[in-house]
Amino acid sequence: MRTTGIEKAASAYLALEAVAVLALSTWEMLALISGDSASVPSSIALLVLTVIAAAAVAAFAVVVWRGGSWGRSGGIVVQLLILAVAGGTLTGPDADGSIALAIAAPALVGLALLIAASRAAGPRTRLETATDEDEV
Repeated sequence: MRTTGIEKAASAYLALEAVAVLALSTWEMLALISGDSASVPSSIALLVLTVIAAAAVAAFAVVVWRGGSWGRSGGIVVQLLILAVAGGTLTGPDADGSIALAIAAPALVGLALLIAASRAAGPRTRLETATDEDEV
């Protein structure tokens, strides 16, 4: 299965996001160690979930690189979740549009890359499906 350049770009972007989520988990670990946590059990649970999220995004990156559709689907879900977080920063007493934009902009870039990768993979997927049906 040969992947296109846009699929590789989307994969690289997902890998970069996985590294960012892993960096966030490191920050959470340092906060936990330094005692900057109101609830240790909650902090540990959040740390575990963040590491799992980093592993999932990294897995999506690998699958997109290999041309798999479920990696693109998972990556799109991740971008939509990031956009939801960005929207959440626009509500409440401490709402800040600049923070929302800083969170939303990378998610929009990732979403655009993943949609473009899906469109680029469409002809290849149709060709592979037709070839599989001919063999049966």
